[in-house]
Amino acid sequence: MSEQLRYLLLQVRNSDDPMREQEVSCFAKALDAQVGQISVFDLLGGPLQEIDLERTDIVLIGGSGHYSAAGEGRWLEVALESLRVVHDTRKPTFASCWGFQAMARAMGGQVVHDLNRAELGVHHVTLTEHGKADPIFGPVGSVLQGLMGHEDTVVELPPGTELLASTERVENQAYRFTDRPIYCTQFHPELDQKSFLNRLRVYPEYVEKIAGLSMEEFRHSIHDTPETMALLKRFVQQIAPIHLEQK
Repeated sequence: MSEQLRYLLLQVRNSDDPMREQEVSCFAKALDAQVGQISVFDLLGGPLQEIDLERTDIVLIGGSGHYSAAGEGRWLEVALESLRVVHDTRKPTFASCWGFQAMARAMGGQVVHDLNRAELGVHHVTLTEHGKADPIFGPVGSVLQGLMGHEDTVVELPPGTELLASTERVENQAYRFTDRPIYCTQFHPELDQKSFLNRLRVYPEYVEKIAGLSMEEFRHSIHDTPETMALLKRFVQQIAPIHLEQK
């Protein structure tokens, strides 16, 4: 079935950001999909409308480079309204990092910029009771490791969601909407060690700012997190088909 699925990746990245193409490749690899199965919609270029989702089976939302879900601005208003469209259509959706934060804010949660709760690198993520019982998260056990890089934090989840996982520093690390197939993670299940480090080489200022290390020191702490990457595959294999069969 995965070979037939059509993905739409919603991006918030500048036109000269080399991570635009890298992000597509990372999601394709994590999903065992072809790059050609993933179309891209630039949220900086205008609002997403329901018609834009008609030829899509699964929506993906990832990072954002230098854009914050905790700020203000016309571009963010447009992006948040676009995510409400995704929510309203009940499309199977997996959002990570900026997508996790933006979906929370779009649907009534709260996001703040807080360097004291910033996280960068591999962190231990502990499942809640809801997480342990969830068909996507439950199979990993009670703790998994996730690659993450964020300065913004979701301090309040939107209504209609349940918390799936937390870290020692940040309570809200993963959540799902209880009445539709939308999962959101602060960490990056689409990245592995190599792609994570390549991304940080484009945004090197975050390493010293958050981790307080040089890139050379920091790279030795990064490793693959296959149990996290498996979340995406299980979502496609278990959650998305239920919804698609109902269409």
